[in-house]
Amino acid sequence: MNFIKRVFSTVIGIFVFLAICFIGLILLGALFGSGSDEGVNVKANSVLELTLDFPIKDYAGKTEFAEYPFLNENNKNGLFNIIDAIKYAETDIKIKGISIDNNFINAGISQTKALRDALLKFKESGKFIVAYGDIFSQKDYYLSSVADTIYLNPVGMLEFKGLFSERLYFKDFQEKSGFKMEVVRLGKFKSAVEPFIANKMSDNNREQISVYLNSLWNEMKQDISISRNIPVERLHIIADSLLARNPKLAKLSNLVDKVAYHDEYVDGMKHALGINRKKDLNIVPIADYAIHADKKINNFNKNRIAVIYAEGDIIYGEGELGRVGQGTINASLQKARNDNKIKAVVLRINSPGGSALASELIWREIELTKKVKPVIVSMGDMAASGGYYIASNAHRIFAEPTTITGSIGVFGMLPNGKKLADNMGINAEQVVTNQNAVTYSFFEPLNNKQREFIKEGIIDIYDLFSTRVAQGRNLTREQVEVIAQGRVWTGTDAVNNGMVDELGGLDLALKHAAELAKIEEYQIREFPIFEKDLDKMLEDFGIVKSKETILMEELGDENYKILKEIKAMSNKKGIQLLFPFSTKIK
Repeated sequence: MNFIKRVFSTVIGIFVFLAICFIGLILLGALFGSGSDEGVNVKANSVLELTLDFPIKDYAGKTEFAEYPFLNENNKNGLFNIIDAIKYAETDIKIKGISIDNNFINAGISQTKALRDALLKFKESGKFIVAYGDIFSQKDYYLSSVADTIYLNPVGMLEFKGLFSERLYFKDFQEKSGFKMEVVRLGKFKSAVEPFIANKMSDNNREQISVYLNSLWNEMKQDISISRNIPVERLHIIADSLLARNPKLAKLSNLVDKVAYHDEYVDGMKHALGINRKKDLNIVPIADYAIHADKKINNFNKNRIAVIYAEGDIIYGEGELGRVGQGTINASLQKARNDNKIKAVVLRINSPGGSALASELIWREIELTKKVKPVIVSMGDMAASGGYYIASNAHRIFAEPTTITGSIGVFGMLPNGKKLADNMGINAEQVVTNQNAVTYSFFEPLNNKQREFIKEGIIDIYDLFSTRVAQGRNLTREQVEVIAQGRVWTGTDAVNNGMVDELGGLDLALKHAAELAKIEEYQIREFPIFEKDLDKMLEDFGIVKSKETILMEELGDENYKILKEIKAMSNKKGIQLLFPFSTKIK
């Protein structure tokens, strides 16, 4: 009897605890939801601090809770929120300058260039930009090179050595583990699956990586050359000989202006502002200021342009923040198409591609939208393979010089565990009614007939992909074949070969969309809007941890990334339009 009482009291206790947690969440939501609408109090003589050590996404995302609207989220720390904040700071009399302080930027190269361009425009206002680093990574330095004065810690370091990309190969791992990937591909440059069928990089893959890395590096060097007044040839020598590897050499190479400690850096800003050294400097973090600027920017207008963000891998399904699904993208296109106040659509693409089926479904929705109103594409860091598929039929395509695009190729990949099963003493037997009933089994290798069926589907998709590009870009199939075969191109190259119309960022894409819609002033509406479930809400509040969080803590960041890459590739079932290699550039 006492045992039953103890069990019953434990169960009651659990329910009471959960109820208290739930009520607490509601109270927290109500509390945060009713906070100040200003976000931050900007004082006179303030300095805007540009520290971007959080993951920078083009779109910070809008999240809605169907049952708890007071918990709705509309974050303002996306790339273009930050750029808008920098633009607003140009005319904000309380902001006297910008400090890029120990940045450790967590953004792509094209995103970094977009921020850099915004800072160059800010300098035209006559306000100062200064930068300080204990450690400058190459992307940190690329951004900071716009500064009037660059400081480096006396015991710090500056990385200036050129770019590299690393790819893991798993063929031997597959042989040893017994778990392998069955691969069928089309396009000699389509090397997304190369790590599963080879032990080393192919010449074609090495060629395309080398071409695009050198193109990116040349763009960075040219920008730095202009800002620092150092010839490009000299920058190449500095990188080759590591002539900026310590503070003394960095200053001798003219990559930095002052070797000093952080307190001296702060004192320098105080001196520029005429502030007593004993007084505190008014620092405004960019994340807070972005919220403030958004409240202050009043661009209400009856005319609107929809900006729809397609950011992340393309998957078949609903999609979520960081993953492009035809569900959310097509719903956004339909809303924009049916809203009479929305006069044009700008599709902002930052995606390596993914599901061929989802790409085609999104393409179809874009085609329907084009018949009603202008559709313009703005490419971010990447719009490759499936990302280019959905871009190809826009009225006009804009890309950054450092955008990676193209990769017009197709592959199919299926996991196979035959050898692994044999090693574990597992045998699979099939019983069929028809000779082709077994189109695929995890426990059996693909036979010639199955492989032919898959290849037939891949050829059909490749043919459709090429046709879409030819029609959208007004090219012949022969011209498409020259730029296809899975090869990747930078934005600059893509303009030259007809894949892209013009170099420029989202601002130019919006300007062109307004011109096509024949409007001068407009308000931007951002899509998609995501839903959030209770599990995710609890995780965000730290009450529970996801399995991904636990794995990351146990394995460490680098090991977790390797595991995640293997898992991601093994989960890509069916025919894929995907960027051919790892996108991480170091």
